[in-house]
Amino acid sequence: MLIPERRTFTTESHVDAARLVRRWEQHNADSLIELACEVPGGLHFRAREVNVNLEQVRFALVSGTAHSVARDEELIAARPGEAIAVYAALRGEALLECDGRRQVVRPGQLLVCDVDRPFLRGFGHGLMEFAVRIPRRTFTDYTGLEGLVSPLVIDSDANQFARALMRLVGRAVNAAVPTPVDEQAVLELVSVLATPGETPASAAHRAAARIYVDDHLTDPGLSAGDVAHGTGLSERHLSRLFAQAGTSVPRHVLARRLDLAYALLAHGDAQRTSDAAQRCGFTSTAYFSQSFKQRFAVTAGEVLRLGRGVERGSQFSQETLPAASRGRR
Repeated sequence: MLIPERRTFTTESHVDAARLVRRWEQHNADSLIELACEVPGGLHFRAREVNVNLEQVRFALVSGTAHSVARDEELIAARPGEAIAVYAALRGEALLECDGRRQVVRPGQLLVCDVDRPFLRGFGHGLMEFAVRIPRRTFTDYTGLEGLVSPLVIDSDANQFARALMRLVGRAVNAAVPTPVDEQAVLELVSVLATPGETPASAAHRAAARIYVDDHLTDPGLSAGDVAHGTGLSERHLSRLFAQAGTSVPRHVLARRLDLAYALLAHGDAQRTSDAAQRCGFTSTAYFSQSFKQRFAVTAGEVLRLGRGVERGSQFSQETLPAASRGRR
């Protein structure tokens, strides 16, 4: 289990324009995807990025004033990205140039592209968007594809999986308390979006079930029957889907609740362990404590004490926790 650490980068107004753009380029190269940035002459550039890294996937909430970014053949040859990117527009239209064609990506639409195929994206009126980076090897494992020949533009209003992905990313970068993201759900959602009509139905159904669980995690009455009904599946079929992933619906719900509780305690957002248990859908504090110790090899009370240190202003890091407490799958 990995509690995502949010890091925020902003451009600094007191540095000269050229240096400011280089700093932005370097941050993106280190944290997300290396891009060449260009700002229209005479305009002051401001940008902000909130980054969250999971075990394989990287998220970002990106905002900025007018500029353009590109990966041309020279940059790709020198520094290949070996990744697939998903961009979800929240504000501002983006002009996409790829394969000699131009297309406008509007708020509410998702762009899925291979970062090692040349493209240019222009934000004439600024932007706000979610960005997701998936390593090529991981993408191949989930889709069977080595990459994407052409970019895909998907309208979230007409695609439940696109909407679900945007919700997951939004929680990761915006939640008051950073909580562990269901990375498998993210990868299954991207595989469904990148291979429309080709991804096995099992991946789409399991992703929908995972999303339903996260949306109703704090409901103490949440059951496998609720998940099945909420996703339009039979309980038997739902059970098979989770068995294929090496778990069961009750075990998955328990794991997600414990992950959420750990985050609340570790970040000083609960006064007592019983508060965290109740907020995460547990009806028995004793069962919560036993399950917590079994999963993380550390008591909820010990994590709570660390969380109180954070609340007093000390720097929290997973490195401050006992090695055995970083979670087990």
